[in-house]
Amino acid sequence: MAIPQVQPQHYEAQLAAKCDTIRRLFAGFDTPEMEVHDSPPSHYRQRCEFRLWHEGDDLYYAMFDVARDAAGNKQKTVVRLDQYPVASEAINALMPRLREAFLASETLRRKLFQVEFLTTLSGEALVTLVYHRPLDDAWQAEARALERALGIMIIGRSRKQRLVLTRDHVWERLRVNGRALDYQQVENSFTQPNARVCEKMLAWARDVTQGSEAQDLVELYCGNGNFTVALAGNFRRVLATEISRTAVASARVNLAANGVDNVHVARMSAEEFSLALKGEKGGRRVAEMALDDYAFSTVLVDPPRAGLDADSCAQISGYERIVYISCNPETLAENLAQLAATHRIARLALFDQFPFTDHCECGVLLVRHDGA
Repeated sequence: MAIPQVQPQHYEAQLAAKCDTIRRLFAGFDTPEMEVHDSPPSHYRQRCEFRLWHEGDDLYYAMFDVARDAAGNKQKTVVRLDQYPVASEAINALMPRLREAFLASETLRRKLFQVEFLTTLSGEALVTLVYHRPLDDAWQAEARALERALGIMIIGRSRKQRLVLTRDHVWERLRVNGRALDYQQVENSFTQPNARVCEKMLAWARDVTQGSEAQDLVELYCGNGNFTVALAGNFRRVLATEISRTAVASARVNLAANGVDNVHVARMSAEEFSLALKGEKGGRRVAEMALDDYAFSTVLVDPPRAGLDADSCAQISGYERIVYISCNPETLAENLAQLAATHRIARLALFDQFPFTDHCECGVLLVRHDGA
């Protein structure tokens, strides 16, 4: 994949082209006017990872630019990056200071393979250093000194080794409709990379679910509770499901941190939850959900790039309203072709999570047809 070429002066044109692509993709559906949520034109990613490339006594951050030659074969080119305008300003400020520290220390640089950054709008930075060698007491001593010098947190990784020097997460603060929401974001776990666009996504999701205070929400693929925390106040109760143990733990921490007490998070896959709803799956986790106590009006899905399979689409078609967040508009269009039999598209939004790439995020509110 090509490394994004950030050209802020051309941002509006690239966004317009992206909007045209999405409109063409959904041209076969009866859609309202698309709502467009832009991104900062540079320094928009709060997390990035780089290879650490060694050349003699020198070393530098690198990414791979992948293209195809005339015969269709992949060609990989190493690209040196002293700065990276895609990444947050905090990451760009740390890049040269960390490199200088690596160059000055054989202990820190030896067999250092990769550097991963996780930063926040609230000012925290967690840096993971990945090595092809065991990490010893000498490494820990120098890494702790580097933490203090740069005001960051460091994790060291190597084969069968993970050394957390301070903590394994950052705390992000997002502002949604004038309210501050705090999120624990754990190293090596999924978080929305573009925090400013994430704020807009959460505000949109809150807007499209207004007026549901007497009803309940079921959320599939809830992750660390990104949407759960923001939407809980719009509903009487929320049942959120997620398969990742780490994400479930973070979701529960985030709900507590924001004083949200009307959500139950269940660790199970969307497929398992479907069976539980049908009464075909039991056990302790299903009993704890107390499904009979809910009156679900709305389902929120934020699936992986592959979208939903036909059975999952059939399952969610039973709800009055569907909020579908998609990181792959093509699979979203495929799912909408099935869901259009029971629901109409009431809202459509584009979120430019990934400027200067072909990728974007979409949000759709589907409302059940009368009599469907």
